[in-house]
Amino acid sequence: MRLPVLHRDGSVFDCGFRVFPVTGTAGGSVVMGLVSRSDELDRVKANLAFLDALFETCPIGLVMLDEDLRYVHVNQALADMDGIPAPDHLGRAATEIMITSDGGEFARMLRAVADGGTPLVDTLVGLRTPGHPDRDQVRSFSLFPLSRAVGTRSGVGGLVVDVTDRERALLEATAARRRLDLLDRAAARIGTTLDVDTTARELVDVAVPEFCDGSVVELVEWMDPTEAFDPRLPLFTRRIAARATLSRPAVEQLEGLERVKYPPGSSIHRMFATGRPICVPVDEDFTTRTIAHAERARVILDSGLVSILIAPLVARGTVQGIAMFGRSADRPAFTEQDLSLAGELASRAALCLDNARLYSQVQDIALTLQRALLPDALQPGPHLTVAHRYLPGSRVTEVGGDWYDVIGLPGDRVALVVGDVMGHGVPAAASMGRLRITAEALARHGPEPHDLLTELDLCARESGIELATCLYVAYDPHTGDARISAAGHPPLLVRHPDGTVDTLADAMGVPLGVGGVPFRTMRTHLPDGAVLALYTDGLIEARGRDIDTGLAALRAELGRAEGSLEEMADRILTAMLPAAPTDDTVLVLARIHGVTPPPNS
Repeated sequence: MRLPVLHRDGSVFDCGFRVFPVTGTAGGSVVMGLVSRSDELDRVKANLAFLDALFETCPIGLVMLDEDLRYVHVNQALADMDGIPAPDHLGRAATEIMITSDGGEFARMLRAVADGGTPLVDTLVGLRTPGHPDRDQVRSFSLFPLSRAVGTRSGVGGLVVDVTDRERALLEATAARRRLDLLDRAAARIGTTLDVDTTARELVDVAVPEFCDGSVVELVEWMDPTEAFDPRLPLFTRRIAARATLSRPAVEQLEGLERVKYPPGSSIHRMFATGRPICVPVDEDFTTRTIAHAERARVILDSGLVSILIAPLVARGTVQGIAMFGRSADRPAFTEQDLSLAGELASRAALCLDNARLYSQVQDIALTLQRALLPDALQPGPHLTVAHRYLPGSRVTEVGGDWYDVIGLPGDRVALVVGDVMGHGVPAAASMGRLRITAEALARHGPEPHDLLTELDLCARESGIELATCLYVAYDPHTGDARISAAGHPPLLVRHPDGTVDTLADAMGVPLGVGGVPFRTMRTHLPDGAVLALYTDGLIEARGRDIDTGLAALRAELGRAEGSLEEMADRILTAMLPAAPTDDTVLVLARIHGVTPPPNS
């Protein structure tokens, strides 16, 4: 009810009264009354009525966010704009509904307003929403900070207007920027190594999930590279990379295939006939023509994919393979711009794949040459047992110039040689072969080790070999003596029968190819049962570990190694080398037996 009320200052004004009983827990009752000025009550009622009508009928999107930028209230106009029911907004982050590709600028804008910044008026933002994933929108935002009333939290209020049609140019610019961003990331992430499989994986990682829901890369197995593509013949490919965000059976199907056969008339044949990317729907006709196995075809049909974009991998006028990108119904259909983007991605990847392929061929040639120039079998003689290992670096690194030899000499004498030519690839392998053959020829004439290294140094300089190292050990079983000379090479290690290890570094000289510095020979007596360890720096030097630390580790491993030489070699390599060594490694272990004791022993 409304009644006039006399204020203590003598003025009279209307008040609104609300009176109701309140029953206590003990059964007693009291009367409670609420009184407010009629003009203030009318103003509050009017404001509430206006806000209720505004949120219910306003055609402009209205939003309230709390201080964590999560939805507190949205009207139906904004819910329709987002394609998501209003109750489903509540509690979710604003950036979870309004998804932009501006590097976080929209989120920073909201945060600045929430923190009490200046209100924003008619600020344009390009975005998508989960409710309309296939629709790019441009919206005008007018935002203001909410005042902090008693018992309430601060936040952001705003008006949102869809101006997509008005701002079509901005929408196109947003899409173009998204494509450019993808190409920029592709340029940075594809081709980081000269490994074919790694390059293919980099392409699918760039494409999924930003550009598509599934992607595969396949290399073509041409029967005869000199012949033109014949659409009447089946096409065989080797799948080297796959990635998808689809159902498990579809992912397993994509990632589990290695060799794929495409029958004549397939979409792949049609793509090769045009030489340009094509887009095909995933339907019964596609699976019947393209997928040879009925079970695989059914999995693809049930995967959710609705379209596949197929692009050729062409580099230097040669077709390397194909890249396929698939989208589900949750994404927009491929556009002409997407075809162009896929062509750019495929072109970038094709060039990197071709570089990796050529590099692999050169690496295989170098490895084949090096193995051909290394000895087929070692013949240490009756007083020496030898185990040897040669491990090329990983596929990411080129083959180096490491070499070794065991040379039988007259009178049961034996020469052990290990060397390393600076550099990688075919030149290093060829230089290694020249030095190994020269050392073998010189050793049979029985020169002192320092004289042999002098001749090898002259050979290196005449051959243009700038830098090489070598360790030469000549052993006579009838005296038990060894003569040792080294040219810049890591020292010989000798493990005695009691497990102690000596480092014989007194014969160290400059590397081969330097010239002008004489070499020298040291002599030592080797006891029966001693084990000699000759090796290259790949065994003791690695990233994050210097040679001195590596040499100490090798000494320790050699000292505790037991069993046959073969077992010792395997244990040492396992302990010393990382999973993917970056340099070639040679290890030669030789055990002395049947040695003549030294005089006066």
